[in-house]
Amino acid sequence: MRSGFPRTTAPAPAATRPRGFGSSVSRWIGRLIAGAVLMGIVLVAGTAVRVWQVARIDDYTTADAIVVLGAAQYSGTPSSVFEARLYQAWRLYEAGVAPRVITVGGKQEGDLYTEAASGKRYLEDKGVPSADILAVETGSDTLRSVEAVATAMRARDMSSAVLVSDPWHSLRTRTMARDAGLDAWTAPTRTGPAVYTRESQFHGIARETGALLWYQLTHFSADFSYTAGQ
Repeated sequence: MRSGFPRTTAPAPAATRPRGFGSSVSRWIGRLIAGAVLMGIVLVAGTAVRVWQVARIDDYTTADAIVVLGAAQYSGTPSSVFEARLYQAWRLYEAGVAPRVITVGGKQEGDLYTEAASGKRYLEDKGVPSADILAVETGSDTLRSVEAVATAMRARDMSSAVLVSDPWHSLRTRTMARDAGLDAWTAPTRTGPAVYTRESQFHGIARETGALLWYQLTHFSADFSYTAGQ
């Protein structure tokens, strides 16, 4: 016997209800964001590992020149960061790695000396003949310095260089030098503020990871502030 009330259809269980278009779009956007974040983490971590790996390389293969990347100097006296690099370049020169040393770097407003000239004076005081030192007195950041060195070397029929800087700076410097057409490898300093403490080492790796990614993305330099004591 039928009731006088209209029959009603029970609602479908929540698990079987069809999802709307908006829900699907939101789900895919969430997946894309999560994927992008994961890729970013992998990229940054992978670059940091490469910075660390190249920092450990000491390549004493003979070259046309030893190139010392500039750093702060005070009225002609290299900072402790710069002095550590220059000392390593002197050791390489004494070991016969190259017959010439190239110092590079301009000067800040108000400075009396360029980084390159300050470096040349230091090496002369260590006994390196002036004729064996080329001071490239331009460059306010790593990229400009490397490009200036590459131009100066080509003008003198030189093409290979062993690069001297802080360990964590090695990969970015080598990448820029090779992009500038040089056959380049690295033999970084193992002394100085860049390697004094775990904190300075971590800062150096983080700094160079960001700077290298920026360079690879834009081909512009990004020399972030150096916080280790100089």
